[in-house]
Formats: sequence, structure tokens, C-alpha cells
Amino acid sequence: MNIPKSSFPRVVIIGGGFAGINFARKIANKNVQVVLIDKRNYHTFQPLLYQVSSAGLEPDSIAYPLRKILKNHKNTFFRLAEVESINSEKNEITTSIGNISYDYLVIATGTKTNYFGNKSIETYGMPMKKVPQALNIRSLILQNFEQAAITNDKENRKALLNFVIVGGGPTGVELAGAIAELKNHILPRDYRDLIPEDMQIYLLEGSPRVLPTMSKHASKKAAQFLTKLGVLVHCNTFVENYDGKKVLTNLSLELQSETLIWAAGVTGNPVEGLRADILIDRANRYKVNEYNQVEGYNNIFALGDICLMQTDAYPNGHPQVAQPAIQQGELLGKNLIKLIEGKPLKKFKYKDKGSMATVGRNKAVVDLKHFRFAGFFAWFVWMFVHLMALVGFRNRIIVFFNWGYNYINFDKAARLIIRPFNKLN
Repeated sequence: MNIPKSSFPRVVIIGGGFAGINFARKIANKNVQVVLIDKRNYHTFQPLLYQVSSAGLEPDSIAYPLRKILKNHKNTFFRLAEVESINSEKNEITTSIGNISYDYLVIATGTKTNYFGNKSIETYGMPMKKVPQALNIRSLILQNFEQAAITNDKENRKALLNFVIVGGGPTGVELAGAIAELKNHILPRDYRDLIPEDMQIYLLEGSPRVLPTMSKHASKKAAQFLTKLGVLVHCNTFVENYDGKKVLTNLSLELQSETLIWAAGVTGNPVEGLRADILIDRANRYKVNEYNQVEGYNNIFALGDICLMQTDAYPNGHPQVAQPAIQQGELLGKNLIKLIEGKPLKKFKYKDKGSMATVGRNKAVVDLKHFRFAGFFAWFVWMFVHLMALVGFRNRIIVFFNWGYNYINFDKAARLIIRPFNKLN
């Protein structure tokens, strides 16, 4: 890998997500050598992926080069590679570009899409976990509009204009609202030969309410906002099969649709090589103690979505969202230096800053510790928090400008088919 030898301990980080970059920032410029490895050369701000999918933002607005994040930190290196396995006995990992040894290893590989064993959905459904996947969805939506404009087959047009989103968590709710705004504001202006009422957006959620991890107040308001936008919400509904044309559910509901977007769950993205018994079944998350040490290993740590830390307050682990990953990364950065220096470590305690979701223009819900609110002010708070959380001043300026332009003009300027998507490939 062409990493120079150093008299300092080598810390290898796998993954440049929220956990990985916050840990790297905190430990950089200390008496350690830091090597960050990721299969992409950029950090993705995943909470705004849905806006790339719905033509609201370009991908470079929510992605930031990992090398740029590390450029001002001495003794810190980045390598573009895919990690294949870990050899804990040799303190070594194998990657697509070679092997590298470590003194301390930090696993921050996040999650991947969980299809719950449904092969038909895995084959024909559209996931949205990565920038390329978000671009695929954007292209497919716009290609469907173009195809619907030229077809004379009413049933085919209906299938092209039916969009099914599976999963009523924040991602599904936000995406459903964004696509509804495409229907309400873009379709009448750009596609005057189409009837907006022919386009339907279905949101299918398996639990009794949307946003099941948020308060009942937030769920109720979100459902009201979605209905007002024209989204058809179906709770207690599971998708059993999808062949690329027809959606079959556990109820009598059958939908003809060319587009099914899967936002119904994630599972951990572990690396091969560690003991199988440290992975929590189904969740695929590493068991860690309150210092984020992987169970049974003194010099291997796991952060964020890939780890499961059981506490009295969170017996099933912390929520797989950005804040636990950021907080764990920052604390481990401090703790690892203490460990090297032989000082006592500080236990991790999650500070829940609340949760929020936006449904569309002037519509959002916010749950804080002591109060909840919805509507325009919640939408403003949601925008401010996400804007400030973006990595890089340039990205904040671009997103702010795009949001302002979209708000004034009811426009989504990124509706470009740069890379056509073929569902058969």
C-alpha cells in the first residue's frame, strides 16, 4: 500500500462514513499513524440521498472527498480499496490492493440494504444506500416520465407512473414527499401531455403507523402531510413479491408498477475474519463494550451502525442514525490515545438530540426530549440542522442555494438523465 514506516502505533480505519471520519479527525495529529480505507473516495451525507433520487440536488452537493477531509492532518493516509478480510492473529487486513498491518483497528463499515431474504425484491427493486443507487432512481423516474409521454397503452402508462416506496421510516417518508412534489410541481409544467392525476405514489409500511421509531404525534402529522400531498399510505402492509411489473402484498392490494423503491430496512456490513459469535444474529452487528471494543479483542473497535452496544437505556443497541456514529467516533478518538498512554477510558453515553423527518415544502416533524412540533417551524429546523451537518463549506453553500431556488420557483433543477438506467442490467 506504500504506507511509510512509523515509530508511532498504526491505527487503521475501515470506512469513511460519519463514524470513521469523526474518529479520524479526533485522533489525527496525535502520536499515531492513521490509515483510512474505503472503497469510495468520498464521504456520503446519507440523510440527503433522497433529494438526489428526486432531482432536488446533484450528488456532489452531498458527497465530499475523503482526501480533502484528511489533507491538513499529518501522518494520516487514505487508500482507495475494498477490505476483504481481517486476520486478528497477525494484526493484518487483506484488501483489494494488498495487505496492511495494524496496531489498532477501527471498523466503521456501516450498513447495507436488508431485503429480509426476498430475492424477487432484491432482483427488481431499487435500493437507495449509495450515490450511484440514488442516481439510478433519479434516472428511472425521469425515464418513466418520458416513456409514459409516448405510450398509447393506458395500462403501461399507469405502471410507469405508479411509484411504490416500501418502508415508512424517515427515508421512505421523505422520499414519498419529494416524489409527490415532482408530481405536483414538475409534471404539470414539463410534461403537459401527461395527466398528473394518473401518477400515484404508494407508501407501504409493515407496522401500524409511519415513522414507527418516532412519537405518535410525529407519525400522525407525517401521515396527514403525506395524504395532503397525494401520497397513498398503506400501513400493516408487507410486500411479498415483485416481478418488475406487479407488486403483491400480504393484503388484497396488488399494484402495477415499473418502480419499487426499497427503504424497508438495513443490516450490518461486517468484514470477514472475526469470530462468528460476536455478530448479533439478524442485525449483523458486532458486539462491543461501553468503550466500543469488539467483544474478545483488545485492539479492535467497531463504531456506528456496525456495532451493537447493549446498555440499560438501549438494550437492543443504539439507533442506526448519524448521531450515535458521530458521538462514538469522537469519544473513541479520545479514548484510544488514553489507551495508548495507559490512562483510564471514558464509557460511552449517548446524548439523544432528538429525531426529525421532512415530508415536503413547509412540512416536517421534530421530536425533541421534552417537546414535539410539526409544520413550517419544524421544516426550518430540519433544514438548518441538515445544512450545518454537511461536510464542507462549499456543500453547505450549494445546498442552501438549491433549497432557496427550489423554494422560490417550485423547481427541482437536477432533473437530468446523465446516465440512463436499464433495469435489466
